[in-house]
Amino acid sequence: MLSLMENKVVIFRKRIAGLSPVTLERFVLRARRAVPLRDPVNVLVTSSSELRSLNRRFRGADKATDVLSFPAPRDEHNHARHSAGDVAISSDIARENARRLGHSVADEVKILTLHGILHLAGFDHEHDQGEMARIERGLRQQLKLEAGLIERAQPRRTRGAKRRTA
Repeated sequence: MLSLMENKVVIFRKRIAGLSPVTLERFVLRARRAVPLRDPVNVLVTSSSELRSLNRRFRGADKATDVLSFPAPRDEHNHARHSAGDVAISSDIARENARRLGHSVADEVKILTLHGILHLAGFDHEHDQGEMARIERGLRQQLKLEAGLIERAQPRRTRGAKRRTA
């Protein structure tokens, strides 16, 4: 799990144009309410090299990735949690995605944050037969965001042929 100083909910190690920590904190609160997820979520926006290090350490994958989620363990005594967990986002990959997809980096960080929050809420798009994708699509519309991660990775039909999107 990520160590966050001074009980901050959002830490920016790399700045994002048009997105302040306060703005992302407000988005996290809106996303938590929409999911719904009762417990607070911590968000770290950092470099691809740090995401690669976290991915290697916690998932055994020696590569950078756009978003990682770390659910918080439940308290052994009362089975409660003080936070839902942590979400780590690569600002470098968010910039690349935003440029390629034609929207702002701030929106891309929000898309990645929502995806991470859904994982903290227990959703798993790799094993749920599309449930997380449906929920994420509806939440993105509600929160006024562009296409999400799962849709980007889904095969799409174009003029009768199957095509895989990046």
